[in-house]
Amino acid sequence: MKISRLLLSVLTSFLLGATAQAAPFIVGVTPGALADSIEVAAAQARKQGLDVKVIEFTDWTTPNTALAAGDIDVNYFQHQAFLDNAVKERGYKFSSVAVGVLGNIGLYSTKIKHFNELKEGANVGIANDPVNQGRGLLLLEKSGLIKLREGTGWRGTVNDIVANPKKLKFVEVPGPQLVRAIDDLDLAQGYPGHFVNAGKIQLASKALLYSGVDDVYFAIQFVSRQDNANDPRLKQFIKIYQEFPAVREQLHKSNASDTQLYSLAWIKLPAK
Repeated sequence: MKISRLLLSVLTSFLLGATAQAAPFIVGVTPGALADSIEVAAAQARKQGLDVKVIEFTDWTTPNTALAAGDIDVNYFQHQAFLDNAVKERGYKFSSVAVGVLGNIGLYSTKIKHFNELKEGANVGIANDPVNQGRGLLLLEKSGLIKLREGTGWRGTVNDIVANPKKLKFVEVPGPQLVRAIDDLDLAQGYPGHFVNAGKIQLASKALLYSGVDDVYFAIQFVSRQDNANDPRLKQFIKIYQEFPAVREQLHKSNASDTQLYSLAWIKLPAK
């Protein structure tokens, strides 16, 4: 009887271990260029024996709540500034484990071709989340359309605008929805990858102004919980993402085959 119980215990432990080992490695991502590149990496990972499951989220909140809850193992949708803000507001125990692609943002319009054509009181779309709004406002300041309070940086909001000569009206829009709102606005902050994903490939390469491609602070991060940051599956997946040629080919394709719209931030960026 004792031997039978011992064998049963060993068998149970083995089965539980096998089940845990067989559990898929789950990556959370947002649709478009990021999801497309992750899917390519996932396909290669499966060939190497790593069972990867990709889950797409359509907003910029759920990927972090899902990660915190343990529903996914890593997410890939946010840059460091966005992550820092999320950690500050929600107290997440997260770690940035690797850097990914860096996408520019641009100022887009389907109504004008030069900033001097922008009329007084024009409607300008900007992201409504605190981090991406600040980044958009910095680009508007670079264009000469506004001036921000000194020292504001990317943390700025519309309340930090100290000069607005054209009396522009700012319309705050959820980041992923800016691409849909572009036709209803005179000018809008936008992400090239979102335009590509929406079938507006030509528009992606026609921003009136882009942010710098060496702004690594805004590169997309692979983010895990602190308790699984050293998961060997995570390290294996990141290595595939950063080194597998087909991933780079997909990133290039997803960015309108235009190297001005993105950079591979894990590779040394060109000097300013």
